[in-house]
Amino acid sequence: MNDKNSFSITSSIEFTFKESEMRNIAYTSFLPEYNKLKSTRSQTIMKKKNGDVLLFNIESKDITAFRASMNDVISFGKIIESVEKIINK
Repeated sequence: MNDKNSFSITSSIEFTFKESEMRNIAYTSFLPEYNKLKSTRSQTIMKKKNGDVLLFNIESKDITAFRASMNDVISFGKIIESVEKIINK
């Protein structure tokens, strides 16, 4: 995947929800941001898995692009976590 480096970086992140409805809400909520993640140095694929898992597969050409992609997914996770706290009050 990389022209300059002799390596690429691949990682997966799974968010497992208690209910598939919340997973679907999270998926739909992230779609607008997901569509903006297009990059020549990193690719993020988001998919629903089983009934309650939201899966992110990341493949990057370099460590900086990988970190940026990971930060996007982590920031999304923090937002979902905050929303769940508000809902469950």
